[in-house]
Order: sequence, then structure tokens, then C-alpha cells
Amino acid sequence: MSLKQIARLAGTSVSTVSRVLNQPEHNCNEPGLAEKIWKIARDMNYLPNSSARNLRMGTADESSPFTADVFLTRFDSMDTDPFFQELFQHIKEELISQHCLLGELLYSADLAMSGAVDSVPGAVPYRSSESIRRETPINSPALVARKHNTGLVILGKCPEPLVPALRKRYDCLVGIDRNPTDYLYDEVFCDGSSAAVKAVEYLISLGHRHIAYIGDCTFEARYIGYYQALLNHKIPLNYQNVYPSRQTMEEGFDIMRSLLHSGKELPSAIFCANDSTAVGVLNALKKHRKRGYMPSVISIDNIEASEKTSPMLTTINIPKKEMAHLALNLLLDRKRGFHQETVRMELPCRLIERESCR
Repeated sequence: MSLKQIARLAGTSVSTVSRVLNQPEHNCNEPGLAEKIWKIARDMNYLPNSSARNLRMGTADESSPFTADVFLTRFDSMDTDPFFQELFQHIKEELISQHCLLGELLYSADLAMSGAVDSVPGAVPYRSSESIRRETPINSPALVARKHNTGLVILGKCPEPLVPALRKRYDCLVGIDRNPTDYLYDEVFCDGSSAAVKAVEYLISLGHRHIAYIGDCTFEARYIGYYQALLNHKIPLNYQNVYPSRQTMEEGFDIMRSLLHSGKELPSAIFCANDSTAVGVLNALKKHRKRGYMPSVISIDNIEASEKTSPMLTTINIPKKEMAHLALNLLLDRKRGFHQETVRMELPCRLIERESCR
């Protein structure tokens, strides 16, 4: 399979195919074209680096290179959260450098649990976009056998009941998240609670005491860190300052707009659980200006958009590139049988001071 053949099947130029497969950060002008090219390359077992064709891993399938599927657990689209979108780009870069293939991109809707699979050895409940369209009725899970020579990168918090099924399907698992699991699988994480404490304590160091929180509140480490930082400084938690959300830019905008028009006492500072939410908050503050009011805003992630806001967003950096690098190396290390125990690797978070806090 050559670049020319992929270009013909994708209906584009060879140069575009080359840029997509060899420069994971490249964005196509045509929506969906990059995903189409990757799918064709994946289906044909094409490796961007021709020397990688000599790479063979494992004993189950000696004729194909190692492949990594990616499972996004929180959202139904990679576009919903730029943090995971940027993390995914780093994963693609790492796969290329390690001469591995990118497999399927899965979302929570693609995976289903069913007790019926216990009677089918080697099969687990699994629903791909294609199988969903074929199924009758639509809620009947398709039974698919184990994928050999394939690992899974889990982005975000995986539902614990799903883990045994994933182990049946994949040779090896690795997770990347802001919160660790109870050693369910190998993982690389940057502790969300520690990041939240660092963010809120920075606001407190600037003299803030009336600090709002916008983000997930359901067993969420960043919410726990917010509360812990207030507790450490003997600041009472006021639940009227807590605004639950799914941590999207749209919800950040809507919550801030509602708060500005609520008539309530406005907080002097706002801690957002992620940068996407904070970007929405800053957009709302800009569009619905309130004379004399500009709270300090801080968040977590350090996505590219955080440097393009006005004012530029103060945030806690999560080292996405390093997390992707270590996660894939853990996946390959387990595939090769070099470690048996569950490995947990924690990376530090760092404060990035910009203009949005004062």
C-alpha cells in the first residue's frame, strides 16, 4: 500500500496524505479528511515509516505491526475537550516515532456491557460505529473476538465494570488521566487534586477569599482539591459558589453569563476545572461586561487556546506530551513482557502565570 494508493482512495493529493500521516499536528482544511486518511491507512496496515515494516511484535499475529486503539471515556467527540484533542495529537506523534499503527478511536457509546457474553469464550461486548448501524435491535451488542497484537490507550476515567471486558479484548491497557485508578491497569497521570490545590492557593496568595468553582463535582479530584485548599486556609466552603458542569466551553460561557445577571454577590476569583471552561468564562465576561467587575480566573490544562484569550489565561500545566510518551512506552513494555505488576507514573503540574489573575 503506497501513499499514492491511499491518496486515490481518499480523493486527495499524495502530499496531503504524506502530511497527515507523518505530521500528526497537521490540520486539513476539509473537515473529516484526516480521519478518512488515517482509516484507510489503518485498514491497509500502512506504516508511515517504511522501515517499520520490519518491526514485528508478539506471537499472536507475526504479520502485522503493533496497533493502539484509543478510548475517550468522558466525551462523545474529541473536539469537545481540547485537552484530550491535544493529548491525542501527541499520542499519534508517539505512535509514528515508535513505528506503530493508530487503530480505532472509541467513545463511551461504542462500548457496551452485557452478561450474555459470559457464554462466549474470548468475546467481549463491543459496539463500533459500523456495528451499531447493522444491529437489529440497535441496543443489541455485537460480540467481537479478542484483538491480537493490539493495545488500548484509555483517555480519562474508565468505568471500573468495563475493565475486565477490555482486558479480554486487548493484549494490554494503559490509561492517561488527571486522576489515578485503584491500580486497575498501567497508567500515567498528573494528579488533579494537587493541581487544584496549587491553583486555589495561588488565588489565596493574591488575597482572594470569595472563590467560585466551575466544574464536575461527582467524585472529581479537582473539586476535592478546591475544597481542600479552602479548608487548609480556614475559608468556609459556600455551596452557592459551586457551579456543577460537564466542563465544556459552552457551559462555562452559560454559567458565567447567568451569574452576571443573577443579582448575587459576585466572586472575586473563579477556579475552573479545565481550560475549556475558563475560555467560556472569559468569553462571557468580555461579551456581557459588568462595570468595574473583572474576577481573577484560573484553570487547569494549559491548552494552546489558553495563550490566545484576552486576558491570557493563568493555568496549571499538565504535561501532555510527556504523558503520551510514557503511556505508549508502558504499553509497549507490557506487550514485550518486560513488566508484570501494575505501574502507576505520576508527573508534576506547574503554575503558568499569565494575565487573568491579579
